[in-house]
Amino acid sequence: MLSMDPERFSKLVGRIVCVGCALACVSLTNRVAAAADPPVAANVAAPMHLRQFDEGRLRAAGIRKLSSRRLTLYTDLAAEQSVDELPAVFDLAFPQWCAYFKIDPRQHDDWRISAYLMKDRPRFEAAGLISTELSMLLSGDAPQGYTRQNECWLNNQSSEYYRRHLLLHEGTHAFMYTLLNNIGPPWYAEGMAELLGTHRWADGQLTLNYFPARPQEVPKLGRIEIIETEFAARRALRLTDVLNFSSHTYAKPDGYAWSWAAAAFLDNHPRYRERFRRLPKFVNDADFNRRFAETFSSDAAQLAEEWQVFISDIAYGYDFSRTEVDFRSGVKLPSRGAKLTVTADRGWQNTGVRLEAGKAYDLQASGRYQVGKEPRILWCEPNGVSIHFVHGKPLGTLLAAVRPDDGSSATSPLATPLAAGLSTIVRPAHSGTLYLRVNVSDGELDSAAGTLTVHVGLD
Repeated sequence: MLSMDPERFSKLVGRIVCVGCALACVSLTNRVAAAADPPVAANVAAPMHLRQFDEGRLRAAGIRKLSSRRLTLYTDLAAEQSVDELPAVFDLAFPQWCAYFKIDPRQHDDWRISAYLMKDRPRFEAAGLISTELSMLLSGDAPQGYTRQNECWLNNQSSEYYRRHLLLHEGTHAFMYTLLNNIGPPWYAEGMAELLGTHRWADGQLTLNYFPARPQEVPKLGRIEIIETEFAARRALRLTDVLNFSSHTYAKPDGYAWSWAAAAFLDNHPRYRERFRRLPKFVNDADFNRRFAETFSSDAAQLAEEWQVFISDIAYGYDFSRTEVDFRSGVKLPSRGAKLTVTADRGWQNTGVRLEAGKAYDLQASGRYQVGKEPRILWCEPNGVSIHFVHGKPLGTLLAAVRPDDGSSATSPLATPLAAGLSTIVRPAHSGTLYLRVNVSDGELDSAAGTLTVHVGLD
């Protein structure tokens, strides 16, 4: 893999800014190689002994103890299935953490942690389970959980899902602290905890690192909604902005949402997944972000642009395989023009045709294709159907974008496309490759089917 100086990497990636509906952005000046806070200092692996308490005294204080192989849970919540099953859920997470981080679980038979799930924090203070200082940290709008080596403190949540998510989030921190000896810089620490805390729990089966298919699966989580809202409000972040998060960023849920989005994007994208999963070996490196820059230096500009495309259309069920962008440059349009085929169930498609700046091109589209299948098949033509809109344009409309060959555009044209419809004239400001797609949410591409034909010629 090619090597690139991290400062050059930061400038290259930072040049590609993420946009809201009117192309505004948040522009931070920190560099990848100089994050606002240094990574957490390396920790010696914690011994697996747990604090012992007078259980009779705890019961008298209204605190009960639930135990499993990997978790001792103290809580003042009343007995109910969603609470009492948490230790069993936690046990199912451990081998999945081991598999992700490539750790042999057989070498850690004694690994376990304690967690304190609190409805009434003063009760836990009085019982000596939490310090006054830590209780204050977890009050008000501050973070809802805290981990110190092999102990986690959790505020109770109104959603059963989010309560489990919080336990798995903090459990990921504890796993990394005790078995990797560190958790890395803020964006990576919280991104990994969010990535491996986002889960599916059904019929006694736990799946970590789950990209939710619909909001009903993750009540009160709200990560996707936060990114959608920030993008629409013109507060979208560059990937370098996320990498430069400080620990203070997490006083609000937005920081967790952006960190999750970065980790989910890198971990799910077929082009970047393998390299992203090499990063845990650098968590004890004082310059983790420099390692990140080196790892992705060979295609830094493409990474930055695909991040922009991702957050511009993030959705439940986002299909990473159908939306991977082909960045190869097109060739000059033949004098007779070209006949192109666009598939309805894919994201941006490289036509292989290069358009030249200063010239006018006529696009004529035809065809009938499917853009929905529930509750019935929804048929469409290139002008789209006005019964439903996606990003302000009719569902199913043919979209077009010309991506400059040199990647010089600060805002990716793929995030700000032209509605081409049945017929349009394209006058590119920069010479580049023509991309086409059907206007279907990237979370619903599996509902689309069929193709349309586009003829491109000089006007």
